[in-house]
Amino acid sequence: MTVYRLIPTADPDDPNWDRAINHGEVVVLARSTGEARAVAALAEAAWFSEGVPRVTTQVTASAFMDERLYTVVEDDTGTFPDTGPVRVLFGNFSMPEDFIPNRAD
Repeated sequence: MTVYRLIPTADPDDPNWDRAINHGEVVVLARSTGEARAVAALAEAAWFSEGVPRVTTQVTASAFMDERLYTVVEDDTGTFPDTGPVRVLFGNFSMPEDFIPNRAD
């Protein structure tokens, strides 16, 4: 397993951020850079769904899946464990204050 850092690389005023959320740096334990992106996107979707009934979240629309917004690099600092299950090791997901969940009423 490898520890990967997902780092936002687009400028804060990049128009691509209009359709995705910048969560800052996220650290993931995964087998590949692609899996690291997917794990971060799935964790983001799970976080958004928590406590918000009937929210529709598209994992493919996550900023983590967009190479123009996030880059993935190997972390060789030894700060995080490189054993165990695939998972997010560090990250703070945030929801915009003006977020309105998509509800099916």
